[in-house]
Amino acid sequence: MARTPATSRRALLFGTAAVSAGALLTACTSNEAKDQEPAADNAPVADDKPGKPVTIGFAGPQADHGWLNAINDNAKSRAKKYSDVTLEITEGSNDTAAQIGQIQTLINKKVDVLVILPADGKALTQVGLQAMRAGIPVINLDRVFASPQAYRCWIGGDNYGMGLNAGHYIGEQLKGKKNAKVVELAGLDNLELTQQRTKGFDDALKNYPNIRKVARQAADFTVESGQAKMAQLLQAQSNFDALWNHDDDQGVGALRAIDQAGRDDFLMVGGAGAKSAMDAIKAGNSVLKATVLYPPTMAASAIDLARALGQSKGVGGLAEFEIPSSLTLYSAVVTKDNVDQYLPTGFI
Repeated sequence: MARTPATSRRALLFGTAAVSAGALLTACTSNEAKDQEPAADNAPVADDKPGKPVTIGFAGPQADHGWLNAINDNAKSRAKKYSDVTLEITEGSNDTAAQIGQIQTLINKKVDVLVILPADGKALTQVGLQAMRAGIPVINLDRVFASPQAYRCWIGGDNYGMGLNAGHYIGEQLKGKKNAKVVELAGLDNLELTQQRTKGFDDALKNYPNIRKVARQAADFTVESGQAKMAQLLQAQSNFDALWNHDDDQGVGALRAIDQAGRDDFLMVGGAGAKSAMDAIKAGNSVLKATVLYPPTMAASAIDLARALGQSKGVGGLAEFEIPSSLTLYSAVVTKDNVDQYLPTGFI
């Protein structure tokens, strides 16, 4: 297995550019410098061509949810795309101690780069630091570590942006309606991501003075909880105009409750981008009219970033010699107008 020299690893970890003082001096004083191409134009960037072999360790939580299963699938399929990538993937666990042990095993195997989606970012910060101190750069996927020293690059979704875009979509659909009412079916309230999605939604609704949120229920990101909590919302609210549901998995249950109640007097916006939600949007035969993405393709992008990092390359389309220190994905709104474009990314 190829290993990056210690000096190069330090440069990778802390983002320093290996440029000599003499080269800098020449660049500043030469009369011919203005005729030369900018140095950034010649920066090595990762592409599909085989390069230096890179072993990537991948550790995530247990795939007990459609989105998490899609994370694993995206990482595996992306790694297979590259003949120079070897993927060492763990079984995954929601138990903090177990996941720490799995990551430490990857550290002991001396993988070149680690991609970690922690079950609990705060609880796994120390093992991220341990990897970085061992000279193994970490791509922190989605659930962020408590310290930026525990990762070289963070990539993840935009929970606030999900709520914001859901709110704007609903606002535009209802902007001509007086005294419009909306309800919210949230996820687990003790999770920061749920709080961020709600805040984004509430902030968006401030732009539409004709709309008022009249009820909110927190579910548990499961089909069963979605059905139970949605039934409670429907019983408590005899009429409203729109529903923002944080998660498409629990949305399956919510749609069951809506069908059982015989309600079709409002529009529904889902969250995350499940294939079932996109199929329903395309069919156009239910209240579900849109879903706001939280793309599991971020795992494939994490593999791309890890490969570039392991090969000491930058990202195509950017001028810098190094990969970014953070990358926040956009939460696109999928509707009947663009569902065919996004359907291949829908997770089961």
